[in-house]
Order: sequence, then structure tokens, then C-alpha cells
Amino acid sequence: MRKGPLIGFPIVGVRCVVNDGNSHPVDSSEIAFRTAALMGFREAYNRAKPTILEPMMLVEVQFPEEFQGAVIGQLNQRRGAIISTEKHETYVQALAEVPLADMFGYSTDLRSATQGKGEFSMEFKRYAELPKQQREAMILEYRTKNAAGASKRAAG
Repeated sequence: MRKGPLIGFPIVGVRCVVNDGNSHPVDSSEIAFRTAALMGFREAYNRAKPTILEPMMLVEVQFPEEFQGAVIGQLNQRRGAIISTEKHETYVQALAEVPLADMFGYSTDLRSATQGKGEFSMEFKRYAELPKQQREAMILEYRTKNAAGASKRAAG
């Protein structure tokens, strides 16, 4: 579970329960039980339809109200979901849930869009399923990289 078969990252959110088991004086050994557990996990993992999760951040942005359209547009471009917007005198405070991967470079973009007057903070909120297109691209990249590594090891 430390290195999942989809993209090589740890597998989380799993609970295993052993309902029954027998031991045999000849066939029961630590290796036999480990092998049985590994085979059982692999079978259950494939049946479970695993997916890839990404961290979602709660982003709070404060900016002058004349830049509201630009700031909200930027959050939407970053796959953000606007939770709320509130006006406080001449400033607007927006709350959004945005994937962490899409937040890189946001500070520079926000400053450019607000003439340096906007600021934001973010904190981890939850994990969410990665969109199908990105998930498939990551899986393909991981498999390609693993295949190249395996052929390199076989040749060496």
C-alpha cells in the first residue's frame, strides 16, 4: 500500500477485515500468510475501482471591488469553485475551493490583476477525485516511465 499501482503513490482510505482463517502445521508459515494477504489485497484493489485524489485548498482572497470580475475569472480558470463572496466597504472577500496543483503562480497573477492590492491565504480542506482526463494522463505517464525503467534494468 506504500506504492500503489496506478501512479506509485500511497494507497489511502482502505480498511481490511479478516473474517476467517485456518492454519495447517505443514503449509502455514509467515510467508504463506503474507502471500495470501498480498494476493487478497490485489484482487480487492482491482475490484474496488481505485482512483487518484488531489488536495483541495480553501482559498480566501481579498481585493478591491473594481477587480472582482478579473479575480473571480482567475479562480474559475484554476478549476476553482466559488463558495461565497462578501463585500466589506471597498473590498471584496471571496472564498473558493481550488486544487492545490492549480494554485502555483497565483500570487503573481493576483498581484497583476489587482495592481498589487489583492491578497490571499489558503489552507488544506479535503481530498477530491482528480478529473478523468488528468487521471488517465497520469496513469499513462507512470506506466510509460515504469516500462522504460524495466527495460533499462533488463538491458543492464
